Amino acid sequence: MLAVPHPSSPPKKSLSLPLVREIAIGQPLQWLALAWRDMARCGWLSFAHGGVLALFGAALFFIARDRFWLLAGAFSGFLVIAPVLATSLYALSRALEKGEPVNFQLLVITWTRWQQSRRDLPASYWSLVRFGLLLALAGTGWVLTSAALITLLAPQPIHTPMDFIRHVVLARNHFLFELWLALGGVMAAPMFASSVVAMPLLLDRRANIMQAVLTSWQVVLLNPIPMALWAALIMGFTLLGLGSLLIGLVFVVPMLGHASWHAYRDLVDASTLVERLPPKGAA
Repeated sequence: MLAVPHPSSPPKKSLSLPLVREIAIGQPLQWLALAWRDMARCGWLSFAHGGVLALFGAALFFIARDRFWLLAGAFSGFLVIAPVLATSLYALSRALEKGEPVNFQLLVITWTRWQQSRRDLPASYWSLVRFGLLLALAGTGWVLTSAALITLLAPQPIHTPMDFIRHVVLARNHFLFELWLALGGVMAAPMFASSVVAMPLLLDRRANIMQAVLTSWQVVLLNPIPMALWAALIMGFTLLGLGSLLIGLVFVVPMLGHASWHAYRDLVDASTLVERLPPKGAA
């Protein structure tokens, strides 16, 4: 027998998603160009983000240089939660776009009071933080999976980064490194698809995590080739920043952060969602 809903039962609310646009294959290169423009206009406010993260990475390496899995976990976690760490870079680009003041006060307010209007829409309150925690859990899962794979299959115990390079990356007649990369790609792809425009959307509009994640997936499914190029650019520049003794992060972090804002603006028409206005005092 079919169940008939009670006449007094409230109708279920459908999940409202913003419109997603299709873009040209080379559009990610335009985002990088716009990012450099924003960096020039913001000056030290942008580069300070990269400087802080470079110093933080140097401290991590100094503390965990002889503890390979702790070091790998720290840097893997950094890569996963990078969209959260770039939140104030999105706010800077947003302010430039609106012709609003760009100053240190904006950074402080972004991190402390941007989502203070809890009564307006409880479902989206602190959604940035919640999403960041989910990404951190995903990163932790990758580190544990990676550690288990290498521990079980490596021909020699892995204790230091040089052990990993010698016995995994450069090992002959052993395909552990290729397997490790493939597994990393399988786990990284859904995280990228879930977060490519999620954080800028959560900052810009009163959306909840489900709306942000589903919108990101729509973006990737509608633009698979441009998004693959964007993912490759993100990974390539990140590796360049890490491989330059972390000095390159001073430029890479703000560039990718500002570019991600422009990616969101090109890919998503969020006009159907309520705008998340900065709290009083942001100007």
